[in-house]
Amino acid sequence: MLFQEKIHELLKKEKIPAELLQAPPNPEMGDYALPCFTLGKQYKKAPQEIAKQLQAKFKPNKFIEKIEANGPYLNFYLNKALYNKEIIEARHKKKTQKETIVLDFSQPNIMKPFSIAHLRSTMIGNALYKILKQEGYKVIGVNHLGDWGTQFGKMMYAYETWGNKEDLMKDPMHYMTKLYVKFHKEAENNPSLEDKGREWFARLENGDKKAKAYWELFSKLSLKYYEKTYKRLHVTFDSWAGEAFYEPQLKGTIDLLQKKHLVEKSEGALIINLEKYNLPPCIIQKSDGSTIYATRDLAAAIYRAKAYKFAKNLYVVDVRQSLHFQQVFKTLELAGFPWAKDCIHIPFGTMNFEDGVMSTRKGIIIFLEEVLDKAVERVEKIINEKNPKLKDKKKVAEQVGIAAVVFWDLSHDRVKDITFSWDKVLDFNGETGPYILYTHARAASILRKAKQTKNPNYAKLSTPQEKELLKQITLFEEALQKSADQYKPSILAKYLVALAQAFNDFYEKCPCLTEQDKSLVAARVVLVKKTKETIKQALSLLGLEAPEEM
Repeated sequence: MLFQEKIHELLKKEKIPAELLQAPPNPEMGDYALPCFTLGKQYKKAPQEIAKQLQAKFKPNKFIEKIEANGPYLNFYLNKALYNKEIIEARHKKKTQKETIVLDFSQPNIMKPFSIAHLRSTMIGNALYKILKQEGYKVIGVNHLGDWGTQFGKMMYAYETWGNKEDLMKDPMHYMTKLYVKFHKEAENNPSLEDKGREWFARLENGDKKAKAYWELFSKLSLKYYEKTYKRLHVTFDSWAGEAFYEPQLKGTIDLLQKKHLVEKSEGALIINLEKYNLPPCIIQKSDGSTIYATRDLAAAIYRAKAYKFAKNLYVVDVRQSLHFQQVFKTLELAGFPWAKDCIHIPFGTMNFEDGVMSTRKGIIIFLEEVLDKAVERVEKIINEKNPKLKDKKKVAEQVGIAAVVFWDLSHDRVKDITFSWDKVLDFNGETGPYILYTHARAASILRKAKQTKNPNYAKLSTPQEKELLKQITLFEEALQKSADQYKPSILAKYLVALAQAFNDFYEKCPCLTEQDKSLVAARVVLVKKTKETIKQALSLLGLEAPEEM
């Protein structure tokens, strides 16, 4: 940017628009080119003559080594030694913003173990949390737990009817999943069980002691399990306020909407009629008097606006909930909240199983811990075969295994559906997490062995591979900004692949340890160090750790 600005200053003196400046198709034609075709009206000359006239006016300086007319183009050649030095020695500084962003992500339903499908909201949200913070925003990470609702009533009935505490305490999450699946299988033959579930939830909402004791037990066991998984994935939250947190605020929320004359009665239920906006009604209270998650989302948004005074309120939630958020946001807008426009749904595609969509109700589920364990196990096997003397084998296997699973997810554009396949997730070849981590370890290995790092001559970094690697390093900030602006960690993940490929190409063609020219070796070693730092920082923003050895 600094070098572009110096050229812009020259153009400004001649009242030439800076946006005309472009990268030439051939590097031999300079670093930047000014096409003179559109300047004919201003200079009353042919483009070739304009280029020559401007060459005579513009003088090289500390930043620009040579300015040369080439037909209708004026080409600028940068001071390579200074340019390369600026890239290599630049520090990625955290930006400063004053705006607060509330980021709602992960949101597991209590009593259900993490399935591989939970990975998407959790890791996309976690990456956005880190990326937005790096971009300078004050980010409030919220885990809006699904810890209230009819499913609790169903579990209470199932536990009361078929469960026992001894089995529950042995393996809480898998046992609760079994009971949940059993309830829905039994309900297929006996639909009246659905009413039993609703009755138990109504008891909970009305403060029944037994229902509340069950809720507290199931919640406590679930949170203990979730915290263990989050720790393994390096995911943290600033707030764990789930649906239950807003339960005391629901009556006030409904009263507020009634005062705004937005509420209608329909078959005993309270609704917000959104027909004129081509949306189905937003139900805020069912005919039995119980609330649904729309009511709780409305209460949560109102609470967050007061508590955090957010500039943006983001929801990283499955695309299948798009209609729900349209109803909620439209209701907030009709209620007269000016910040309703700042509530944004960040949808992501569904995670499909090879035999269809995963469903806890039907028992079609792949547990996330099982996927992580298998990935780590495979890495450990590879380490034992290829590098059995590696220090901290267990730790490295964990880092690489987690990266395999998480990077596989994050490297997909979030808006696209993805299909879970053991072969794809555990494939460590190609554009994968392990490939990126191996590149980082390769750079670390060079730095451990390198001895010559004094008096680097950056002007000598002139091979195509060196130029490409330098170029990729300069693109880090752009990838980071695009990821933040578009709420897409996949942009940063794809950038990491391009950076790793550029480095490995450089590694093959530009020796760092056997080159005889000491000033060139020193420059290359510093370039390796810069690449390693950039890879490590980008990985950390995706929630991944980079081992020094593999």
